[in-house]
Amino acid sequence: MKKFLLTLSLSMFFLGAFAQDGKQVGGSGPMISLDKEVHDYGTIPNGANGTCEFTVTNTGDAPLIITNCKGSCGCTVPKCDTAPVKPGGSTVITVKYDTKRTGPINKNVTITSNAVNAPNKIVRIKGTVEAAPTTPTSPVKESSPMAPVEKGS
Repeated sequence: MKKFLLTLSLSMFFLGAFAQDGKQVGGSGPMISLDKEVHDYGTIPNGANGTCEFTVTNTGDAPLIITNCKGSCGCTVPKCDTAPVKPGGSTVITVKYDTKRTGPINKNVTITSNAVNAPNKIVRIKGTVEAAPTTPTSPVKESSPMAPVEKGS
């Protein structure tokens, strides 16, 4: 009887440890997987197309529901579909960065879902936006009213 109680106690301990791990007992549930965790724009011109995509795949055995996508600032705007993604199915998250902001890019997008492996998944965009081209000043032409007047000889 003591062995039975010991075995039962150990079994309950291990089952409790796995249940606290965030995984469901008896199935994996929805699981999120991405084609990449970082999108590198490299060096791009000021005003260039700042759109990139992240492909999300449900590698679990229950529908994946993305409830929210949030950029780390107003210059990073993600767009995600909240329709359930079937097991084995995919969806695309589109991220638009405001490339009129000169300098380095290092922004995050948080994807919130019902995934058992990562309910809050963070992806990142990085790169550098070049400075806007400057307009050269026009030289003063001789026929211009600003041209110096020559004195007669």
